[in-house]
Amino acid sequence: MPLLDDLNALAKQVRKHSKLKPKVAILLGTGLGGVAGKIKAEARIPYGEIVGMPVSTAESHKGEIVLGTLAGVPVVAFSGRLHCYEGYSAADVVVPVRLAKVLGAQVLIMGSAVGGLNPHYEIGDLAVLDDHINLMGINPLVGPNDERVGGRWPDMFSTYDRKLIALADQVAIAQGRHLHRAVYVGVMGPNLETRAEYRMLRTLGGDVVGMSTVPEAVAAVHCGMRTLAFAIITDRCLPDALEPADVSKIIAAAKGAEPVLTGLITALLPKIG
Repeated sequence: MPLLDDLNALAKQVRKHSKLKPKVAILLGTGLGGVAGKIKAEARIPYGEIVGMPVSTAESHKGEIVLGTLAGVPVVAFSGRLHCYEGYSAADVVVPVRLAKVLGAQVLIMGSAVGGLNPHYEIGDLAVLDDHINLMGINPLVGPNDERVGGRWPDMFSTYDRKLIALADQVAIAQGRHLHRAVYVGVMGPNLETRAEYRMLRTLGGDVVGMSTVPEAVAAVHCGMRTLAFAIITDRCLPDALEPADVSKIIAAAKGAEPVLTGLITALLPKIG
């Protein structure tokens, strides 16, 4: 079945719960599900209730679609990311992005928890992505292309929208917050990296490292969505001062910074929508 037909079948099931046409899609990662809780919801739909929808299995990812309004802007939020390390293909991982576009969204906002490669970053800091390096070894565009979804050769010249980044900076400054500008390195996971790998990623130009975001950003460019991506620094990946990772602390750091990111996104939405 052609890709667009699959997406239309998913959208038809979603529209049985709500006819709302979102302007903005919000994709939330580790520890960031609280954003979805602020939405004035018309419908909350568990992924598992939608035939053909991949189900999130990662810790702290609730796995539901929320349709409603946030700061008066119609949104669709995906509370729970999908990851290739869960066993999903790259095409599966980007289903939420492509589904959001079919539902009507023109802008994608993402949030994720990341490791900080840049020594100037502290745990709990926020960054806005201005570029990425794909070291995941996968790409959601591999295989037959459905021209109705997007062209065969998307240009990644401006993956993360410059005007949206500027708006995010303005809102952060107004709130007395500082946003780092970061290059995101996407890796497959689920293991964290070795000291030598952290040195390599920093040498390549990476500021943060994570196991998501890149496939979704590629898919968003492919289908013509403007993209804005935030990251919460949840651990420091400094090879000469490395400490054993504690997943519970990583999740706690993400949750601790989540109210700040929620406030930022909430103030930003009316300027976008």
